[in-house]
Amino acid sequence: MPRVLFHVGWMCIILCYGGGGGFAEETVLPQGDARASLVSSHFPDRTHEFVWRNWNAVEPAKIAKILNASVEEITALAKSMGLPLVATVPTEQRQRGYITLIRRNWHLLPYEQLLELLEMTPEQLALTLREDDFLWVKLGQLKPKCKPLSYNRPDETARRRAAEIRRVVEADFGEEICLRAEPRFDFVRQLSKPLPLFTLSKVEEESPVSLRLVHSYVAVYGDPLMNPQLDPYPQGLHERLSAVGVNGVWLHALLREISPGGETFPEFGADHERRLVNLQAMVEQAKKYGISIYLYMNEPRAMPDSFFKNRVEMGGVREAGYTALCTSHPAVRKWMSDALAYVFRQVPDLGGVYVITASENLTNCASHGNWRACPHCQARSDTDIITEVVAVIEEGVHRGNPKANVLVSDWGWKGHGDARDIIAGLPKSIWLMSVSEWAKSIKRGGIETKVGEYSISAVGPGPRALQHWISAKRAGLKTAGEIQFNNTCEIASLPYLPVMDLVGEHISNLASAKINGMLIGWTMGGYPSPNFQLAQQLNRNPPPNLDTVLGALARKRFGTEGAPHVRKAWTLMSDAFRQYPFHISVVYNSPVQIGPANALYPTKTDYSATMWGIPYDDLAGWCGPYPPEVLAAQFEKMVEGWQRGIAELQVAVEKTPPDQRDEAQADLRFARAAAINFQSVANQICFILARDAFAKPSNALSSEQRIRLWLEIKRCLESEIVLARQLFTLTREDSRIGFEPSCQYFYLPLDLVEKVINCRWLLGYFEYAMAAYTH
Repeated sequence: MPRVLFHVGWMCIILCYGGGGGFAEETVLPQGDARASLVSSHFPDRTHEFVWRNWNAVEPAKIAKILNASVEEITALAKSMGLPLVATVPTEQRQRGYITLIRRNWHLLPYEQLLELLEMTPEQLALTLREDDFLWVKLGQLKPKCKPLSYNRPDETARRRAAEIRRVVEADFGEEICLRAEPRFDFVRQLSKPLPLFTLSKVEEESPVSLRLVHSYVAVYGDPLMNPQLDPYPQGLHERLSAVGVNGVWLHALLREISPGGETFPEFGADHERRLVNLQAMVEQAKKYGISIYLYMNEPRAMPDSFFKNRVEMGGVREAGYTALCTSHPAVRKWMSDALAYVFRQVPDLGGVYVITASENLTNCASHGNWRACPHCQARSDTDIITEVVAVIEEGVHRGNPKANVLVSDWGWKGHGDARDIIAGLPKSIWLMSVSEWAKSIKRGGIETKVGEYSISAVGPGPRALQHWISAKRAGLKTAGEIQFNNTCEIASLPYLPVMDLVGEHISNLASAKINGMLIGWTMGGYPSPNFQLAQQLNRNPPPNLDTVLGALARKRFGTEGAPHVRKAWTLMSDAFRQYPFHISVVYNSPVQIGPANALYPTKTDYSATMWGIPYDDLAGWCGPYPPEVLAAQFEKMVEGWQRGIAELQVAVEKTPPDQRDEAQADLRFARAAAINFQSVANQICFILARDAFAKPSNALSSEQRIRLWLEIKRCLESEIVLARQLFTLTREDSRIGFEPSCQYFYLPLDLVEKVINCRWLLGYFEYAMAAYTH
């Protein structure tokens, strides 16, 4: 989950509902700084665009209903653009793909029609936007203004443009667009299927790391305890995680939804009994595989301002219509402690809690660093407030179950700075967790910066984690690292990256830190992968030789003949990945997650890139400290080395025994998809630079300069067409490509077909513009 501190602007358009925790509250569907929605000029109109964007994602009957049309009319519209006649929507996609639908219709539908599409009430959508891993932030904290869509018989101009689109589809994709693809979310079925041979192995006694914690790759992030049919941890996934050494999994929960509020907060706790019954069933199932479930908590959650009408004394810091439950008030602390004790008594086999006290969610008054704005906290220190919150959580959990673990992250403490004074005051029974590579100094493309997120390309540990772990040990605490071995925000739309040398180097570096546990998968990192196998084999005491372990893993996965080649591939791709131009702006805002599925525009959109959502064409927002030319050059440098690794990986796959080739082929698909996305980022940077320069007045550029810019635009567009075409095939073959659990699908296969249409249209647009300048 990408993490930043933010303020959310919510404009009231719907009032008073009984949602979330079951209490009547004032809530809203947010508007933000609403502005005109973007128009995709490569479609005849917004109706054609809506049909295209939702084909194979929404049943034609529902598309027709929203547009007030017949299924026959909608099918004819789809056929006119060359879309396959059979629109197949997998059951899993209907159940799990709501965020994907929200994102792809954000600029197309007003809220009224979006609610109809999603089959949500206003309050359900409002809650989703706020609580589903900060979806409102990922969408840019604004809802574009969209006029309601309705079907009108296409006129001659629209029919002509649709026919042009059809010709592009037929010429560039041929019969492949009609071939059956692996259904989206099919990986859920694959991972749920029990292994043919599974034996529960004992926890490795020789491993110095006693806890290895991940998030489910198949979990729906929002409220999994109310939807047991969307099981976040099916048997097959438990078996696969256990087999690669995972013994802990975390699950998102709101304390007010899993416990009663007592006399202080009688509104809390609706359906908490049902949620706890489902939680108990999950805990019992996981226990069969040697896995404990941990509740991920940011508490106490802020509430709408109206919640404090008769509780003024409990209100703390305010942020955009929400007010913190001030933990300086004893009633708030008592509710937190009692609620946690209740949960851990009701579900006694829970592994514990994983707590972040200074995340994006407004919780305690110091969580966003503004505690002095609270009349009850202004005389206190942030150290005092945070240590008190941790103490309350620890007391409640251990009152309910003295054996449960309390894992506490230092994320956000002191503005991600030195928090040793907080650590010194923590209860002695907790585990102190820290992101391993945080604050590590790096130099990429001649630009010096520091790591401020999870990173695989920058191998930890960094100075902040080392400093905090030492302080924690001196204070008598256990320690754990927050680390990613599969992927990070550097590129999270693939389940794992074949950069084993980097992963192995990080694990080896951690041996001397003697930490007790590892969170090895945030929302994007929980796939049961060969990277986890490597971590399992390296976490031994004494530490084994890295080259020996890598060699053994290569032989196990690729066979004797393929092993030497995959070892070269891992090293080449690891070395290439060290060139990644790491910065928060790059990993959050650039199109690296989406690659060639990101649309290009003939002129500036003036939309700002969103955090892990929609990159638009906001080049300034992508780059951070890197000049655009340097950022593009770094991605191209990375691709150059990565492609050498792909060549070796291709040979390794060809030499892999047939019964192992499917998994080896998956590694190759992911490597190719990563290279495509990296190259696409470079292309898009170069396109925007050339596009904006080309837009200068005729007297500002010589003919030679304008020709060079046109040729650069043409090169970028033609390269994007090739990349989109390649990624379309890879995405069709593998439902994991383009997916991340908290964001769902960043793109679907037809988005890559649309990108080719987009680029073909832009080639014509700029060719016409060039001709106009020439004459």
